[in-house]
Amino acid sequence: MTAFLLIWSPKKWPWPELPDLARRVADGVAVADVWGCGTARGLMPGDRVFVHRVSQEPKGVFASGWVTRAPYEVPDTGSKRGYRLCIDFAYDWLVDAHEKVVVTRDELRAHPFSVQTWDAQMSGTLIKPMAEGALEKLWTERTGRRSRSPSASAAPPPSA
Repeated sequence: MTAFLLIWSPKKWPWPELPDLARRVADGVAVADVWGCGTARGLMPGDRVFVHRVSQEPKGVFASGWVTRAPYEVPDTGSKRGYRLCIDFAYDWLVDAHEKVVVTRDELRAHPFSVQTWDAQMSGTLIKPMAEGALEKLWTERTGRRSRSPSASAAPPPSA
């Protein structure tokens, strides 16, 4: 399986809807989202994504999901290119990272996670297989196993 890292910085985007989205996902509602993926064009439907909170505590991974649409261009007048790349994905786990994360940044500093650069500046970084396997195992231990759900209702798009 291929897995990618998505980055959320509350300094850049406060995300006031996050508590409500986390409640909906916890209640079993299929929730879809749109996320900027930097310059990465390699994310494909069925790929795994993990969302990492950076820049402010609590830092760490707090969400996971499955890509439902490959990168596509969205007009962005603030960008040199005039667009930004986004993906669509469906959450299978999401906690309110204003309060807590599932895997802390400190845990990600230890082997085998330490083979990966977790403090990426943009979303769309490929997670190395060694780190991905260990993360998926720990993630499943902490959150339980869920089915892949490609169908999900729309949610407000972040500007991550």
